[in-house]
Amino acid sequence: MTKRFGFTLAEVLITLGIIGVVAAMTMPTLINQTRGAEFRAGFKKELSVMAQAVALNQALDDWDFSGLKGSADTTKTEILSALLSEHVNVISSSTDVPANYSPSLATTDGDLDVISTTDGETKTSKFVVPATKTYTTFNDGSMFIYDDGVAANCTESTPCYGYFDVNGTKGPNKVTTCDGTTSGDNCVVKDNIADIFPVYFYDQIILPASYAGNAVLSDKTKDTTPSS
Repeated sequence: MTKRFGFTLAEVLITLGIIGVVAAMTMPTLINQTRGAEFRAGFKKELSVMAQAVALNQALDDWDFSGLKGSADTTKTEILSALLSEHVNVISSSTDVPANYSPSLATTDGDLDVISTTDGETKTSKFVVPATKTYTTFNDGSMFIYDDGVAANCTESTPCYGYFDVNGTKGPNKVTTCDGTTSGDNCVVKDNIADIFPVYFYDQIILPASYAGNAVLSDKTKDTTPSS
């Protein structure tokens, strides 16, 4: 009797079908995790780059975010776009919206789960949405969106605001938000991590302006709230 080695066509097809089903189930999760890791790393990088730029500007020119005059004051050179052009590799900067770019940005502070910032002796939850937006693109493809006209005298009690889009015009061009109903200090970002992060800045400091951004920065990707 001749022994048969190998698999039949039916067995091969069944095996390939099982592999295909498993791949279809796991690939979206893997892709989402990879993109999330890229967005997280990009956000951390942009915060670091901006902090280094303002620290260098303070060392060389003796002014930081608190010394900004805003481009509306045409007699001054202490404007944010000048600081960025001097200390960050800027490719372009314009108030014109970049081609093929339609970001879903917050239109009011109520659109975001906002971290409270100091306002005199109290804490105020607010995000001042830039009215006239300056789109500054860096050499790594990331973008900083802010209002160059009113970014002035940025102090802890009166910070200035903007957005980082860590991959520029590439999608999804959405603001990162908390998952589900989580909010505030309990914010978790696992499924809703995207490429745009609101920030506020003052003196030589730049920080996430939303709890979602803060959660991403601290790598809070799973619910750590104690169960009752």
